[in-house]
Amino acid sequence: MSQKTPRDFFKPLAIGAPAPMRELPVRLERMIHFVPPHLDKVRAKVPDMAGGVDVMLANLEDAIPADAKDAARAGAIEMANMYDWQGKGTGFWSRVNPLNSPWFQEDVSDLVLKAGHQLDVIMLPKVEGPWDIHFADQYVAQLEAKAGLTRPILFHAILETAQGMARVEEIALASPRMQGISLGPADLAADRKMKTTRVGGGHPFYRVIDDPNEDGSPRASAQQDPWHYTIARMVDACRMAGINAFYGPFGDIADLDACEQQFRNAFLLGCSGTWSLHPNQIAIAKNVFSPDPKEVIFARKILAAMPDGSGVAMIDGKMQDDATWKQAKVISDLADLVAEKDPDLAKAYAAG
Repeated sequence: MSQKTPRDFFKPLAIGAPAPMRELPVRLERMIHFVPPHLDKVRAKVPDMAGGVDVMLANLEDAIPADAKDAARAGAIEMANMYDWQGKGTGFWSRVNPLNSPWFQEDVSDLVLKAGHQLDVIMLPKVEGPWDIHFADQYVAQLEAKAGLTRPILFHAILETAQGMARVEEIALASPRMQGISLGPADLAADRKMKTTRVGGGHPFYRVIDDPNEDGSPRASAQQDPWHYTIARMVDACRMAGINAFYGPFGDIADLDACEQQFRNAFLLGCSGTWSLHPNQIAIAKNVFSPDPKEVIFARKILAAMPDGSGVAMIDGKMQDDATWKQAKVISDLADLVAEKDPDLAKAYAAG
């Protein structure tokens, strides 16, 4: 048998470890804001920035030099104690180094033992198959038991290799710790041998073009998104497993228009949120990944007409049933979370 039985799937993997979650908590995760914790000046800004983001992530992997790994790990532990993450509702995550690196074990052990009371999610880079999740799952369970944690820490995988992409469904289903999966376009492009140095977004050479015109006039063409298939397949795998799909980094931090379009494409395809690499991407993610006020108002009409989710109702000429009630509940719950952080949207959501 290649996987655990349903009865065993939700059992703790270590004596004394917390029981796995059967449902993901409803949280606002429009953007995961990356912070290099080895930089004192950047880390000092964390308490002031925390209330303005949905998730703050202490990055220990890419962009952290090898001689700064220890400092970054210590900075992440400091970040955990700089703000009441659990009490104030801002997610606190950390991206650790890959399983095959010399830093993985110490990254995870320090985070769980010294910051596990505040840590929501460990982001695992370069996940290639369910075996990576299984190893990390067992290891974290032992550390949770040692730390006396009562709340399980979740996992977020990054798709950065062709093998990981080919096994994305298995990865999504590998553990009840799975919170979601993000696209890692730079490493994935390299592993696929794609001919691009861009980090996400479209490419001017990836286009469609009109047939030749009889009069020889210039042919119209349009730039395309080389990540469309990858994002769509990732979304399908995540939704099948009941977890969340995320767009990853948009590398050109100066091109805000292209950033917004890429975020919007991902949102329309089903992504729950994205990464922000620079403060100027935070507002874009908030705007794109917040529910539209018109949808919220309509969703709340459904909930008001069907308080217990049963039966059938006609609202604005459209039939609503238990399935649409569930959809409306998701939108309304997300709007409640958004309203707690955004007074302007709170007013717009209440307008109906």
